[in-house]
Amino acid sequence: MGIICKSVSLTLLALLCFTSSVFTLGVNQPGSAPFHGLPDLTLPSPPPIKAPIKLPTLPPTKAPIKLPTLPPAKAPIKLPAYPPAKAPIKLPTLPPAKAPIKLPTLPPIKPPVLPPVSPPKLNRTLVAVRGLVYCKPCKYAGVNTLIGAKPVKDAVVRLVCKNKKSSISETKTDKNGYFMFLAPKTVSSYAIKGCRAFLVKSPDAKCSKVSKLHGGDKGAYLKPVMKPGPSSVIINKLKYAMFNVGPFAFDPACPK
Repeated sequence: MGIICKSVSLTLLALLCFTSSVFTLGVNQPGSAPFHGLPDLTLPSPPPIKAPIKLPTLPPTKAPIKLPTLPPAKAPIKLPAYPPAKAPIKLPTLPPAKAPIKLPTLPPIKPPVLPPVSPPKLNRTLVAVRGLVYCKPCKYAGVNTLIGAKPVKDAVVRLVCKNKKSSISETKTDKNGYFMFLAPKTVSSYAIKGCRAFLVKSPDAKCSKVSKLHGGDKGAYLKPVMKPGPSSVIINKLKYAMFNVGPFAFDPACPK
């Protein structure tokens, strides 16, 4: 608005000065016609004044945001100075690997043909049986133990073999209670599974009940003699395989 007013004022002032100059020149020049009056000056119409532009109303300015006060920055941590890195070790260049050698294909090996193996020959021998017979004291009657037992002389022991041909053999003990008898020649060392040894009779009526010790009452199996003792014996130029049974025992007839 102020700029427009100044422009109009300057225009009017310039026009006034121009009119004054023309008027002065017409009066003062010689031979000029007498001035009868002021010329008819028509001032130009000023352009219409535009309405003032209404500026937009801005919202009130917000209060400045107060930034938080940060703590003082810590001094930078000084990193340790490391020694310069060594140059990488250059590995030696290996020559290219050779192609694997292809082994020749051999024909399949045929297993050797072995001659038939004949079964081993069985060394059959005759059978001899040995053992001991005792009489237990009254303290241990009915107990399977030989503590305090005494040997029995002339006790009868029987060997029964039930194989293809059944056989029965009997013998008596000596003064040490020891017995040994020879099985019939029909019984070999490979046919003793069917043989049993029994304690049969005592010469002492006060100690005559056959105990269950080592199967003397129901028949004991024959057990081969293991080394280091002799496992065989020669009798009348014949070889006999030695087997053990027992020891057997009689229970005494003790007073109640």
